[in-house]
Amino acid sequence: MASLGYVMNLTISDHKLVSSEVTINDFTARTVSKNSKTYADAGGILDTLIMHYTAGRSALSSANYLSKPNVKASAHLVVGRDGNIYQLVPFDKVAWHAGVSSYGGRSGFNKYSIGIEMDNAGILTKAGNQYQAWFGGKYPEDEVIQATHRNETSPRYWQTYTTQQLEVVQEVAELLVAEYSLKSILGHEEIAPNRKQDPGPAFDLDTFRKNILHEDRSTDDIAIQNLPEKGLVDASKLNIRDGAGSQFIKVAQPLQKGAEVKILDEDNGWYKVETKVTGWVSKGYIDTQQ
Repeated sequence: MASLGYVMNLTISDHKLVSSEVTINDFTARTVSKNSKTYADAGGILDTLIMHYTAGRSALSSANYLSKPNVKASAHLVVGRDGNIYQLVPFDKVAWHAGVSSYGGRSGFNKYSIGIEMDNAGILTKAGNQYQAWFGGKYPEDEVIQATHRNETSPRYWQTYTTQQLEVVQEVAELLVAEYSLKSILGHEEIAPNRKQDPGPAFDLDTFRKNILHEDRSTDDIAIQNLPEKGLVDASKLNIRDGAGSQFIKVAQPLQKGAEVKILDEDNGWYKVETKVTGWVSKGYIDTQQ
């Protein structure tokens, strides 16, 4: 399939996408009853973009499902594998895409974010010389990668994204960041790590957000180099959580005094550490003087 080549002429009018090059299917009239709150009405402020995959049969089937009034889920956009777009919710209204979620001291990300769903089957299992999704759809080997998810330790099979899809998603994301002054791009897998895998390792989320947000990679590299490589637990018991803060849920039994941890990251007085599991612990209880 031919590349769209980043000539999509995308704009935003009345909080909806407009394009002379990409087909945009307006489903917003179907979803207005369940997506009528503004971000201020919901007690939040729009500053984040959340990336998802649909784990569905097609973009149209996912758009139809998310538009049903009795379905307690929605998203602002569904982007098909052919690059066509379904807009379900205007960008100034809250959509129900994040669910139970927390990250960086926040919870309930619906009221802070725009949600983009990408048509993708997600996790696959090998079935003969093909690969099968949970709903029975089968895919050839050239649409599949084997990779380890950021929240897991063993590789699995995942459906890849198409060039058209990725090009459209990047241009849409760049437009949304500029139009709404968005500060963050996160994956569903980051705001709900214990229950969600999307957009998964077939989508290079780290490179995607660095390119769009124009983050200084050299600064990131320096910060990583200055972290201690490991430490010892210096408390009788130390809780390990799924985020950098005491408000996040515990991901395992407390670490015992003297346990060695590998230090992966630091955020506001907390270390992200790896032992038998990966999680966040209070930095003050880790002895790095070894």
